[in-house]
Amino acid sequence: MVTSSDTKTFPPSTPMDIRLGMTKAEDTAYPLRWGIIGAGNISRQWAPALKPCTGATLAAVAARSEYRAKEFAAEFGVEAAYGSYADMVASPDVDVVYVGTSDDLHKEHCLLAIAAGKHVLCEKNLAENPADAREMYAAAEEQGVMLQDGMWTRFFPAVEHARVEIEFGTIGDVVMVQSDFTSIYTSQAVTLAFGAEATPTAVVAAGKNGGGAILEFGDNQCAIMTFIQFPSEFAEVTEFIGTKGRITLEQPAHSPTAVTIRVPEKTPSRYMMANAPAPAERFEYPLPETVSIVDAYPNQEGFLYQAEAVHRCLAAGLRECPQYDKASSLATLELVARIDEAREADKTR
Repeated sequence: MVTSSDTKTFPPSTPMDIRLGMTKAEDTAYPLRWGIIGAGNISRQWAPALKPCTGATLAAVAARSEYRAKEFAAEFGVEAAYGSYADMVASPDVDVVYVGTSDDLHKEHCLLAIAAGKHVLCEKNLAENPADAREMYAAAEEQGVMLQDGMWTRFFPAVEHARVEIEFGTIGDVVMVQSDFTSIYTSQAVTLAFGAEATPTAVVAAGKNGGGAILEFGDNQCAIMTFIQFPSEFAEVTEFIGTKGRITLEQPAHSPTAVTIRVPEKTPSRYMMANAPAPAERFEYPLPETVSIVDAYPNQEGFLYQAEAVHRCLAAGLRECPQYDKASSLATLELVARIDEAREADKTR
């Protein structure tokens, strides 16, 4: 198991940007004035999660109507309300924009904010396809601003811990990823385990409402992904299976508060150790007590982890967070596209 000495005195759950010496922990206090595009449900969960970030100011919100924006502003203590997205991103009182609209509007709204010279954190899915995402990243690079894909999963302490254990070879070589939820979340688990540079050599997928996919990466690595349907009592667990052990992101794996690591003396443990199970060490990472969200989705309080990383990275002059950089974002969107193509092909059989 990784120890603090292995990670230069940092515990394994330390945010990647701090652990790698890219940022300073205290720079969550770096002052940023946030504008929010969209007053829907996801923005209503994100806004209160931002408040405990010491450097953050809820400076503005824009919605389809000024009335909706003013309602939102009054409820969450936002300083200004706009009935125009363009007017809000043009405000000199806004440094960074959170895009919380529907996926089909993300490209339009991100490009609007980027053109105004604002940094952007865009709720996932970043774009409807990889080509649009590449265009969005190119625009951000040209303007010299951050475009951060809002894959908040990667910022949870339990996921940070799992990443470190994979990097340090605690479970040996990862040979399989098993994950269930939606295609974007399961795909990011695959790129976390195998790296953004890994490209599947074969993809098989099926299912109209729900279903799953099997991805092959060369001769020794594969991923089994199941896509749940509502309503159903799905497990929503992600497992990274290695030659020496196994890591489990516990339910709900897209926003986990616990990770379990199993490293037996020999693998497979049941066959090599007289049916004895692999020893399990579970690590708990409670949600931030400083966040309070009414009618929250599972563990939405964890939005705070990503927001704080954005503050630290911008304070350091970075234009992406290493937990989920441009390469990881594009690789994940490419996987989703490959899976969608395979599912469409299955329908024609």
